[in-house]
Amino acid sequence: MSTTTKPAPRWVANLSLLFTELPLLDRPAAAAAEGFDAIEYWWPFGTSGRPSSDEVDAFIAAVDDAGVSLVAMNLFAGDMPAGERGVLSYPERTQEFRDSVAVAVEVGRRLGTRMFNAPYGHRREGLDPEVQNRVGDDNLAFAATELGAVGGVVLLEPVSRMPLYSMKSAADAFAIRDRLHARGITNVEFLLDQYHLAMNGEDVLALIAEHTGDIAHVQLADIPNRGEPGSGEGAVGPAVEALLAAGYDGLMALEYIPTTNTADSLAAWRRDATTWSAPAGL
Repeated sequence: MSTTTKPAPRWVANLSLLFTELPLLDRPAAAAAEGFDAIEYWWPFGTSGRPSSDEVDAFIAAVDDAGVSLVAMNLFAGDMPAGERGVLSYPERTQEFRDSVAVAVEVGRRLGTRMFNAPYGHRREGLDPEVQNRVGDDNLAFAATELGAVGGVVLLEPVSRMPLYSMKSAADAFAIRDRLHARGITNVEFLLDQYHLAMNGEDVLALIAEHTGDIAHVQLADIPNRGEPGSGEGAVGPAVEALLAAGYDGLMALEYIPTTNTADSLAAWRRDATTWSAPAGL
């Protein structure tokens, strides 16, 4: 009798939300000490799309020295503490965004990073949505072409709790992706953030079942407060089980806000994972 073996989870630590007890550049080593060999970051250079070469070198050295792989990184999103969530669809920010893409290309070339999440930006009063879409598509095409030279893929992620954000649903992301694919830009793909999609009212399990082949990357957090798995409604385990049952063999990033401290939250995640039909694997 033959049996089908599910793929094992491949975990990633998001170091923009985990290990925040430590300075940004100390976090890769902390993640390695907790057993992670893969990490991801949001844009790691603050609110500037044009970091100095010294800043870039220091970031790359921190990842290299820790012996971990930077598997994903956000592209420049503007001033996130002030509420910005992307600038690529704003005409007056095009050059700044494109300058930041050159930095991402360097990171990809030197660290082997292949996935780059592209925050799209809010709708803006006085800016025609069609103009914003055209600018966004052109800048996504630019980013995908430049990053494609180092084997990179641009990811599209729906976001929750941002009423003016341009991409709230999986359908929104697929529409943007399909426009780019129609232009021959095929390295633009869908990031399934289970937390954001659930908070926006999507049936995440149905989405996984219907679109497994469309999922290039996964990010996870419990609902409703974006804490570690098991801290809320227990939404992470069913999503992981559904992904593995459907044959998803990509990476799964822990992109949650610890309810206590990072070490205790990871211990809680591992305990919660013992109740899943798929093992935590870390």
